[in-house]
Amino acid sequence: MAYEIEDDIMPLFLINGFLEAGKTQFLDFTMQQDYFKADGKTLLIVCEEGDTEYDEKKLKKNKTEVVFVDDMEKLTPRYLNELEVVYQPERVLMEWNGMWNQDELKLPDDWTIYQTALKSGKKDIAETYRKRALNYRNIYDTTIGFARPRYSDGSFKKDFDVLQTYGEGFIEGNSWNFSFHVPHDVFGMMDLMGGEKTFVDKLDKLISMHLPEKYYEHNEDITAECLVGGYVHGNEPSHHVPYLYAWTSEPWKTQYWLREILNKMYKNDINGLGGNDDCGQMSAWYLFSVMGFYPVCPGTDQYVLGSPYLPYLKLKLPNGNTLEIKAPGVSDKRRYVQSLKLNGKIYDKMYLTHEDILKGGVLEFKMSASPNKRRGLSAEDKPYSLTKGINK
Repeated sequence: MAYEIEDDIMPLFLINGFLEAGKTQFLDFTMQQDYFKADGKTLLIVCEEGDTEYDEKKLKKNKTEVVFVDDMEKLTPRYLNELEVVYQPERVLMEWNGMWNQDELKLPDDWTIYQTALKSGKKDIAETYRKRALNYRNIYDTTIGFARPRYSDGSFKKDFDVLQTYGEGFIEGNSWNFSFHVPHDVFGMMDLMGGEKTFVDKLDKLISMHLPEKYYEHNEDITAECLVGGYVHGNEPSHHVPYLYAWTSEPWKTQYWLREILNKMYKNDINGLGGNDDCGQMSAWYLFSVMGFYPVCPGTDQYVLGSPYLPYLKLKLPNGNTLEIKAPGVSDKRRYVQSLKLNGKIYDKMYLTHEDILKGGVLEFKMSASPNKRRGLSAEDKPYSLTKGINK
């Protein structure tokens, strides 16, 4: 699959923009960033030549050489080795969400391609991308229990700090947050971490810990206002994290933490949004979570259930149907879902499907001041996961 830039101005913009910033980076048209060096020079790789009237003096000053690549498929380790590129460890094998593969640097989400190929009847392609979607396992260091960037020779990054949000290979977060970034294979991730008990314990610690300022003071994407404990809600890569309890035997913890996050991060004030609303994602998370569900893994048809924030909402759906969401008596105290009915019938699953929503009707939550610790525990009630564990 080739990636094309329709606007020839883009390479010029990328080159001059990052020269102005005083550093050069490996870039493609999506503005994903990586650092590569060769013979003491920085290589700035862009997709199309386009307009090449960039500032030659600044290129020379920054010891920068521009390499034009007409096809992103060519950006493989073999090609980069031909340029005598020396990998920087931070981003070489960042494969979260199946997006980065250790054999080829490709941008599409491999799991989504797997799903598309599967539904198209292309089993050989599906199997290839299914394997690629599991590559997150290659950068999880079981000796420390966290995701950890690796060098091209397979060794892990040295002097690594799982709390540091700057310079450790993660954008808008740290290893504590990104170690949970496997929304398409939660049971596999859970098994990799050492099982459900360890998984839940880590979730608890992430959201309740204190993250000292020294771990984000040099990160322009993270401020104290972005944090709930060590959980970085103020930028979107971690937005699925509070919903991950739904895969465990303690789904009620999602109901607790969602209200804590909503109360802290969203206020009716000029500075009421606690973070960076990239393309509306902070707001989208709010709208979904207020309704009581969220698309943890886009590409499935599932919306993982949490707990509604308001006593009543009514959605007008594009097909003309309506969905009423009722939660009488819901409050900061009565935040737990005692039971749920979908169109009058008891509903114990931890997710709704897109079809459920489009059919419309009434979603009625019975709220309580104490959690129902018996609800949603059976295997059939759990949301989607690519595997049931490492070898399952």
